[in-house]
Amino acid sequence: MPERHFLTPPQKRTERLPPWFKVQPKTGANYLKIRQLVKDLNLHTVCEEAQCPNIWECWNIGTATFMILGEICTRSCGFCAVTFGRPTELDLAEPDHLAEAVAALGLGHVVVTSVNRDELENGGAEIFAASIRKIRERSPNCTVEVLIPDFQGKKSALDLVLEARPEILAHNTETVPRLHPHVRPQAKYDRSLQVLAWSKEAGLLTKTGLMLGLGETIDEVRAVMADLVEIGCDILTLGQYLQPTAKHLPVARFVHPDEFALLKKEGEKMGLAHVEAGPLVRSSYHAEQQARELPGSLPIIS
Repeated sequence: MPERHFLTPPQKRTERLPPWFKVQPKTGANYLKIRQLVKDLNLHTVCEEAQCPNIWECWNIGTATFMILGEICTRSCGFCAVTFGRPTELDLAEPDHLAEAVAALGLGHVVVTSVNRDELENGGAEIFAASIRKIRERSPNCTVEVLIPDFQGKKSALDLVLEARPEILAHNTETVPRLHPHVRPQAKYDRSLQVLAWSKEAGLLTKTGLMLGLGETIDEVRAVMADLVEIGCDILTLGQYLQPTAKHLPVARFVHPDEFALLKKEGEKMGLAHVEAGPLVRSSYHAEQQARELPGSLPIIS
């Protein structure tokens, strides 16, 4: 298994979480149903793979973010808990299994994301497109949000996804430009902006996410928000970075909820249609609610 490499050595986890991070684990009927369904259909969720702190809340209300293209990522981002290595297989039946799960759960909105598969010619874009279409066949009233990789900047690959017309196209910028070589060594800030710009030009509702607490300044965050406004990005999520293991990048600071509230206010004043901001916010947190709150965006599914 390849090793993760960082510009500076990871530090020992010594930080203590502030009081606003207390989450009460609680299982329920929906939580158990989703867990069993994911197991039975051989699916993966980013909720589990990325150790999301909101898994209890989301699964208990019957929502989940499904992760396609396997569980091994070809990129060694310093923040991510998903396994890094060399994928060995591609499950061509995955779109059918995913559509079955969405139908079984009776979802009105689903988020589909993936690992990076840089060894594939189109980065797995065909599987994204097939997943969107299969979900529509089985659940015609379900709206689809995809959180995609950058496909190494290949517009031809992105076009395969855009042609399937998901209701929301999300791609995370993750951090400010200065920290990209440190946090996302195989990604490029400008390339991420280009993916979002192309998606907006195709007429889709677009969305991106940033992690705070990696060493960025508030002015750098403001500069990213200005870039997003310039390319017409609709939705931004801002959340606190948490170190998954001692081998990952350390937390530089814990951002106070008041600062998240300030950035939300500033971002929306700058022109972003919606900013979801808070310590526990993740890319897909409250995805359905935030999307349907935008005037003229997604239909209301009763």
